[in-house]
Amino acid sequence: MFNIGSVKFKKGKTIIIAEAGVNHNGKISFAKKLIDGAKKAGADIIKFQTYKAEDLTTKNAPRFWSWKGEKIKKGTQFDSYSNLDSFKKVHYKEIIKYCQKKKIEFISTPFDKNSADMLVSIGMRGFKIASCDITNFPLIKHIAKKKLPILLSTGASNMKEIEEAVNVIKNNGNNKIVIMHCTLCYPTDPRDANLSAINDLKKKFPNYMIGLSDHTIGIEIPSASPLLGVVVIEKHFTFNKKLKKSADHWLSVNIPQLKKLVENVKVINSAFGNQKKKVLKCEIKARNLARRSIVSACKIQKNTRIKLAYLAFKRPGIGISPSKIKYVLGKILKKNVNKDYIFKISDFKNK
Repeated sequence: MFNIGSVKFKKGKTIIIAEAGVNHNGKISFAKKLIDGAKKAGADIIKFQTYKAEDLTTKNAPRFWSWKGEKIKKGTQFDSYSNLDSFKKVHYKEIIKYCQKKKIEFISTPFDKNSADMLVSIGMRGFKIASCDITNFPLIKHIAKKKLPILLSTGASNMKEIEEAVNVIKNNGNNKIVIMHCTLCYPTDPRDANLSAINDLKKKFPNYMIGLSDHTIGIEIPSASPLLGVVVIEKHFTFNKKLKKSADHWLSVNIPQLKKLVENVKVINSAFGNQKKKVLKCEIKARNLARRSIVSACKIQKNTRIKLAYLAFKRPGIGISPSKIKYVLGKILKKNVNKDYIFKISDFKNK
């Protein structure tokens, strides 16, 4: 258990992160709209991405996503990322200050050491490490040494790679880790969401909390994930799916969808229960009145030895249960009874 600012991470609770990424389109006004929308929807944290294209990718790296709205249609990763990396320290200071004003926690995913240092210098209190950097040990080590909580995304990774990344963090004095299940496809088809892999991660890493970084369209998949015990859900978020420039707008949830996700998660968490099958307080009335009792099928005279033909099994269940019929058959009745009389053990002679 640990905190990112005022947000407490613990088993049995699910934190919602609105992944704004670079859906600010390089405009502070858009960043503030994203913060307002995330707060309105009930998210606990809003997360951005911090990078410089020249530190992230070579000029010729092919894109690994398909989006018709790219400014340069047959361009590279560098063309796309350089279109959205204009924010500087002064801008992030304004963003984090606005988050503090709105009482929503700010974090960002740094893609290089300088970005990580800058984010800590302005007061960021937790990190997200992107799936693409799970083998970037120099960056992971640098971030781990900050001793702040880390959300480690695991898209396109195998268990060995995840274990190695966790060990890098742990061996650098940081054990505040949430391992985030993720499928690195934009968007992710529900058939590839592989939610059951969360159980695999829980089994492999029993001492760590598990989360979900979701790239499916809509909210159905992340809404179901609390049933598998995730402590955090990260979901791409925008205030307008029709905006251009960022490739994430169209596959993100909007404010009403994020609000519904928050509501769904609260309901699912409340429905999860205590993991033990037992009679609940709300069931007691139904247990007593909807079950059946052993009753008389007809008028029966005193001193009659009870046979099965004399008995019926009817509601309410406040008498002798049919499961206890052996305590009634063959017994001698102490008194006269009418049809539908609900028997008690005391109605029969001991011998």
